Amino acid sequence: MFQLDLKSRKTIYEQVVDNLKELIIAEILKPEDKLPSVRELSKTLTVNPNTIQKAYRELESQGYVYTVTGLGTFVAVPKKTTISPAQLEEIRNRIKNDLRELYFLGLNFGEIKEMVLQLLEERGDNK
Repeated sequence: MFQLDLKSRKTIYEQVVDNLKELIIAEILKPEDKLPSVRELSKTLTVNPNTIQKAYRELESQGYVYTVTGLGTFVAVPKKTTISPAQLEEIRNRIKNDLRELYFLGLNFGEIKEMVLQLLEERGDNK
């Protein structure tokens, strides 16, 4: 599914959350898809099962997955809900930091704008 970067400043649990969210957002994991069991994923990634359990709980609290006792954890169907101001601010700050990094790496406004437009087009939501 994905690999973890042991040299990253992010904790293993955060990396698992981020990677699974990425797979869900990119629709590689589709709504109602079953995620690997905690035991399976911990064995595959060679991490403590508690780390995977914590990541699954976090994803569930964020609404990306749901758990059915005895059956496992599944990708949730996206809900048409309003985003909380706190969530919006968190995302805004991440985008702001990523833009700063792109400027730091030497990209100019036009290059960054083109990149963002390209990513939006790839998403396919031209509405």
